[in-house]
This record gives sequence, structure tokens and C-alpha cells, in this order.
Amino acid sequence: MGYRHPATREGIDRAYDPMRGRDGGALVADWRARSARSRERLSPIPDVAFGPTLAERMDVFPAGVDQGPVHLFFHGGYWRALSHAEFGFVADGLVAAGITVAVVNYALCPEVRLGEIVRQSRAAVAWMHRHGASLGVDPGRLSVSGHSAGGHLCAMLLATRWEEAYGLPADLIRGALSISGLYDLAPFPRSWLQPKLRLTARDVIDYSPVHQPCWVPARVRLVAGGEESEAFADQMRAQAAHLRGQGCAVDSALLAGDDHFSILEHYRPGGRFVEEIAAFHR
Repeated sequence: MGYRHPATREGIDRAYDPMRGRDGGALVADWRARSARSRERLSPIPDVAFGPTLAERMDVFPAGVDQGPVHLFFHGGYWRALSHAEFGFVADGLVAAGITVAVVNYALCPEVRLGEIVRQSRAAVAWMHRHGASLGVDPGRLSVSGHSAGGHLCAMLLATRWEEAYGLPADLIRGALSISGLYDLAPFPRSWLQPKLRLTARDVIDYSPVHQPCWVPARVRLVAGGEESEAFADQMRAQAAHLRGQGCAVDSALLAGDDHFSILEHYRPGGRFVEEIAAFHR
């Protein structure tokens, strides 16, 4: 992979726990408050079902542009925390730019295994491609982004054989933005997360994007915060090298001054991520 994981459990935990030294409760409370204001202002279609389980829901924030683009956002929380309710605020800038946004929910570990979360994420994209026209969007103009665990899920969407598994076009995703993502799961069975994630050796191979081929000819953008631990930068570099080795169109960047959470501020109106996602649809 071109880098080494921390050698000890303590080192892994330190490298992959961005909440250390942070008031996590205050951070999440702020996200919830901002998202409540976004829902009040933007009047989304709440809890649109895209699958048979209660967890398979998305809040859809219409941009009011007939046959306009649609963007799916996948939240973080290390696959074992949070929901779509905390992340409605990411829609503000994108809706203002004429892009309808679906903030996707999924089931969490340990109630489900990681493979089920990947399946649900794929189901959300498949549903939007098949049914997006009923929401007034053009399903052929679909992009995705995700933060942290959501960045991992976006990478797994690119590792999906859409034609063979779903009967959908291989190029159904125009662009993917993965933010502070986890692409090599090898450290996590030895981490503080394992009691929740319950990863097997097979899971590490099957659900590590760095071990999976990219089947989608999308434009890919990988970013991490310059103030995050070096582990997140290493993960980003490994995934970028993996994709480039397959001839994929990928850009990667460390964003100076951003940590694992402040990086989400680039979804604000006029922000960097808004512009990059809009560029997927030009």
C-alpha cells in the first residue's frame, strides 16, 4: 500500500479516533440544530423509502430544477453511529446551486454487519437511478459524496458491478467525492471499534476499496484534512494510487487548516465541495 499502519492497538486508536480531545456531544448537537434549520428552510421530502428495512430511508431536498442533477450524501460515524438526521445541513449549498440532494440513512453496526451497510448504500443509488424521475430529477445526472465512513461507502459504490448485479448502466454515477474516507480496513479489527464492527479477515478484503477493482468510469475526488492524523492522509493516498493504477480519473488533495469535522464546512453555499460536485454535472 506504500505505507504502514500503526503497529500497536494504542497507536491505531490514537490515529483513528478524531473525537479525542473534542466535545463530541456539542459537535453532534450543533449538526442536529443546523440540520433542523435546513429542513425548516428547504422543506425536504422526509424518509423516502429506498429498501424494505426501516433504516433504508433518505431525506430528499428538492432544488426545484426540472430534470436537474441529483446528489446522494452518505454520513460518517464509523458505521456504528449517527443517522441522516444530523446531516441535512450539507444540502444548503447544493440546493442553492440547483442540485437536488438525498441525505441517505443506513443501518448501523453491530445490529447489522458491514456488508449489509454496503448493500443498503448500493440500494439507495439503484433506487434513485430507477425512481429519480418521480422526484423531478434526471437520474442520468447522479453523483455521490460521503464523509469518513461515508467516504468508504462512496468508494464501495465505485467497486460495484452495476450491470451484472443490478441491470443498471456501469456509468450511472457521474462523480464521487470521498472526504476523509477509510479505504483500507486492515487496522480496524485491532482497534477500539472492533466490538461494534466485528470485522472478519474476509470482510477486510471484501470491503476495503484498496483491494477492490473500480468498475465505474466516474470522476473521483479524494480529500482529507491537513489537520487530521496522518493516517487519514495515508488512506487517501493509498486509494488514489489504487485508482490511478486502474486508469481511473482521480484527483486528491489535503485541505490545509481542516480537521476531520471542520472539513464539512465546505458544503456551505459557495463552498469548495459545492463547486466540485457541481463540476461533476457540467
